Amino acid sequence: MDFNFSLILLVITLAFGLIWLIDILFWRKHRKSTVGKVKYPLIVDYARSFFPILLIVLIIRSFIVQPFRVPTGSLEPTILPGDFILVNQFAYGLHFPVFNWEILPLGKPKRGDIVVFHWPVNSQRDFVKRVVGLPGDHISYINKILYINGKAAKQKFIGYASDSNSPTGPSWTVKVMQENLFGIKHNIYLCVNNNSHCPIAMVQNYHDLIVPPGEYFMMGDNRDNSDDSRYWGFVPEKDLVGKAFLIWLSWNSATHRVRWQRIGKLL
Repeated sequence: MDFNFSLILLVITLAFGLIWLIDILFWRKHRKSTVGKVKYPLIVDYARSFFPILLIVLIIRSFIVQPFRVPTGSLEPTILPGDFILVNQFAYGLHFPVFNWEILPLGKPKRGDIVVFHWPVNSQRDFVKRVVGLPGDHISYINKILYINGKAAKQKFIGYASDSNSPTGPSWTVKVMQENLFGIKHNIYLCVNNNSHCPIAMVQNYHDLIVPPGEYFMMGDNRDNSDDSRYWGFVPEKDLVGKAFLIWLSWNSATHRVRWQRIGKLL
C-alpha cells in the first residue's frame, strides 16, 4: 500500500467529529430555528451524517479486522497473487491507529504465523510474510534448508509446479516441498536449479543470525522469489500490523475470474 489510508481516515474522522462537537458546544444555541426545526449548515450536516459511519470504520480497521490485497507471489503456494486476506488487528495487541502506539498487549507472534507488517525500508508500504525467527533465535539458511537454533526444518518433496511473476511474463519450474516448521507444516516453492528464468535468490546462505530482542525474522514461502528478511533485515515489533487468518476473495488476473475454491480458506 503506497499511501496511508489509515492516516487519511483518521484525519477525516477527527475533522468531522471536531466540527460536530464545536457545533454542539457553540454554534447550535445561536442558530435560529425555522418552524421549530434546526437548520444545519452544509458542513455541519455532513459532519453529523458521516462521523458515526467513519468512526465505526476506523474502529473496525484499527482494532478488529482489516482487509488486504496481496499483489505478489512471495508467499506462494500458501497465498496467491490476487488473494484478498483478512488480518486480525488485535492478535498482537491493541494499537493506536497510524502511530501504532501500543494501548494493550494481548499476544506475541508465533513461529509459522502469517503476518502483515510495515516494511522497515519504507513504512508506507505493507508486506505479508511468514514468521520463522522469534527474538533470541539463531537462524541459518544453508543450501535452501532453514535451520532454527541448530535444528533443520525438515522438507518433504510433494511435486512440481509452475511459477511466474506476471501472466504475460516467463515462467519456470519449481519444486513443491512440505516444510515442517517445528509443528507448522506448510508448502514452499524452491526453484529447479537448471531453469534459467528462475529468479534464484542472490544471497543463498546465512549462518547463525541472531534475532534481536523485540524483532522478528520474516520469510516468504516462495523461497527463491521473495523479498524478505534475508535482504533487508529484521522486523521490529512496533511495525507489526496483525495476523492474516482468512482469504475472503481471490482474483485470477490471468483468466480474469474469481478463484471460488479459495474463498473462505483459513491461513
